[in-house]
Amino acid sequence: MKLIKRNSDVIMHHDDLTNLYCFKNFPVFMGCTNQEKKNDLLADMNWDISKSSGAIQLNPLLPLEVVYKEEHGSGCVGDLWMQHHQAFAKFVYQHSFDVVLEIGGLHGILSKAYHNLDSTIDWTIIEPNPIPAEGVNAHFIKGYFNEHFVLGKPVDAIIHSHVLEHIYDPHSFLSHIDSFLPDGKHLVFSLPNLQEMMIRKYTNALNFEHTIFLTEPYIEYLLNQHNFRTIRREYFKKDHSIFYDCIRDSSVQKTKLPEDLFEKNKKLYLEYINFHKELINELNVKIKMLEKNQKLYLFGAHIFSQYLISFGLNVNHLDCIIDNDINKQGKRLYGTDFKVFSPKILNKDTDPVVILKAGVYDQEIKKDILKNINPNVKFW
Repeated sequence: MKLIKRNSDVIMHHDDLTNLYCFKNFPVFMGCTNQEKKNDLLADMNWDISKSSGAIQLNPLLPLEVVYKEEHGSGCVGDLWMQHHQAFAKFVYQHSFDVVLEIGGLHGILSKAYHNLDSTIDWTIIEPNPIPAEGVNAHFIKGYFNEHFVLGKPVDAIIHSHVLEHIYDPHSFLSHIDSFLPDGKHLVFSLPNLQEMMIRKYTNALNFEHTIFLTEPYIEYLLNQHNFRTIRREYFKKDHSIFYDCIRDSSVQKTKLPEDLFEKNKKLYLEYINFHKELINELNVKIKMLEKNQKLYLFGAHIFSQYLISFGLNVNHLDCIIDNDINKQGKRLYGTDFKVFSPKILNKDTDPVVILKAGVYDQEIKKDILKNINPNVKFW
């Protein structure tokens, strides 16, 4: 596996990266698999920080074909994600666009939510691995959005949802969009609120896919550098996503980054690390005190569980991993020995314990299990 070295800061391109923290031998894929465990790939997940911009960034990067070898179901399961898609569709709908291009639509669920508001819109999706969901009317183009991409017709807006945080080189990506759109056209996008996620110690904030701590100061800086001016910004929940509505304006004023980001981001990230070390110590003490026949489960066949295990969670007493995604059930969480089962397995137990650290999704998951499966489940 050939790693991709970041020789300079991804935001300001200064050669001033310094190491912050490293997770040794971390699973390269945050989903589930049917392959034998001996074929799983592990790599050091090393986080650097730029002394000038304060941007935390993965270094080195993994090849895209390794990270995205398979689709892992993120953004497709659960009421909260559907609420996000519907809210973002309404955010886009305020302009009544006629023709849009969506980058990275995958299943087309956002377009489907928008078509419920306006069935006449011409919606095209450029996506390297399209998996159209049932009822999606958008036109799919299999491929990548880059300097070689040509649509063949003008668009009112480019749209993407939870894509920017996956881009290895945001300057290059936004430069392509800048050259694609004339002045007055829109760039509308949603991305995770990584600042709030890090403050709340959510384990899905940074990983092999989210390789830059892309917070609002950096987003505004990048947009201005590539001729985009933010005209609307809206938060979906306090800890989920931020919606941006930008207009291309070649006369936009270029902004500077705040000077205190290095100290703030370094402090925040190290607090995140120390929090999880203490959390794992507490969980491991509780695990030792479990009754002999008491079942222990870990929720989330995803990055949540991989992080906890990497931090040192004692998995010797773990029965299995549970997850609501039917496409994960029956498979194995990549990088672990654990098979994935439906949470319905909990209805057989009298006093089960579930370790649940799924960030913004905790309450939705907990409510569903207690109401519909087993009211006696204890959550740690």
